[in-house]
Amino acid sequence: MRLHLQEGLVLQQIQQIRKHQPRCGGRKLFIELLPFFDQHNIKMGRDAFFDLLRRNKLLVRKLKRNVYTTMSKHHFRRYPNLAKDFTPLKAHELWVADITYIPTKHRHAYLFLITDAYSRKIVGFHLSDDMKVSSGIMALKKALAQKPPDAIVIHHSDRGIQYCSTEYTNLLQQHNCQISMTQNSDPYENAIAERVNGILKTELISNYYKEPLRLPGILPGVLPFTTIAEGTAA
Repeated sequence: MRLHLQEGLVLQQIQQIRKHQPRCGGRKLFIELLPFFDQHNIKMGRDAFFDLLRRNKLLVRKLKRNVYTTMSKHHFRRYPNLAKDFTPLKAHELWVADITYIPTKHRHAYLFLITDAYSRKIVGFHLSDDMKVSSGIMALKKALAQKPPDAIVIHHSDRGIQYCSTEYTNLLQQHNCQISMTQNSDPYENAIAERVNGILKTELISNYYKEPLRLPGILPGVLPFTTIAEGTAA
């Protein structure tokens, strides 16, 4: 009977969290609920927690990716991977950049993100209805505005045309940025950027873009994205 009551309390807390983050995953839920477990003397490990989610059909299914945002067939220079085995010890030592798509009612929007690998803060972002170099420049300029003038940051990205273009790389070099790129299509070479994109798209804002977006700009009426963009993303 006590177990049944404890599970009922946990399910109530999950429902409260999911009201604000409908696709919040099991691992994040478990970590967020640990203080609640201690407060109510609930002894529930991770396996038991996931079993509770499974029995109540509360596991979140991964969304299929069917839009490609990397256009790597171009004549621009491709730079070596400087981020491999590099561990930043403070902010503005390593930035990771990526583009993710956001499905809307009638089309796709594209979210350009630059994340600081140490703090996990999104330092640059831009939402656009295209994947042009100019959209990437908009996100980069926001990141550069936060960079200390004397900081030498590694900017890591895939080998897409947006990041290899002369305009983009020139802007990086003008601001003491070292250019780093993945060497193949393996997403683990840019794992932090991929993870941040996944959190934003599948956990925080996936239920908010049923209507067409006003582009370019920031997601209208989506508080979780603007909050994350100004703070920590992980």
